[in-house]
Amino acid sequence: MQIAVTFKNLDPSDHLKSYVQNKLDKLDKLLDNPAEAHVVLSVEKIRHIAEIKIIGDRLSINCREKTSDMYSSIDMALDKLEKQIKKNKQKIKNHRQGTRSEFKENQTISENEPTSSPDGSEPEIIVQNIDFKPMDVDEAIMQMNLVPDTFIVFTNSRTNRVNVLYRRKDGDLGLIQPRS
Repeated sequence: MQIAVTFKNLDPSDHLKSYVQNKLDKLDKLLDNPAEAHVVLSVEKIRHIAEIKIIGDRLSINCREKTSDMYSSIDMALDKLEKQIKKNKQKIKNHRQGTRSEFKENQTISENEPTSSPDGSEPEIIVQNIDFKPMDVDEAIMQMNLVPDTFIVFTNSRTNRVNVLYRRKDGDLGLIQPRS
């Protein structure tokens, strides 16, 4: 990690600079890619202010802390920074998992097993695995009249595409087919 330390209204101190570098090196382990850190240490009357900005690959995190001691300002700012980095990593992890893992989970759920969120705010989702067979639309209509289901999924034998035949509320049948 590249670290730039700037002092405002404060005498430059190698001890403060090395303290910040040691602390940021520990945070560098949390980051996946190289990043740059800009640290501004300043004093205003009796307030010691530590501002830290980390810029990296798809990452930009800022934090600022004021206390009566410079070391505690740095520590508190780094604690905030660590929380923000972890939160950002978790957000990216959850976003990436949303596509492939949900698909894999849906395949492993047994047939007709209800799933719902822990807080119960979302509607219940029932997963049903079906096999769609190649058949003609007329054959699908005959099949639909034989079973009490509200829809049938099948491969159209003429187009070799998946179609859905469903029973409408008015009693008629509807056909869903992909565009060519």
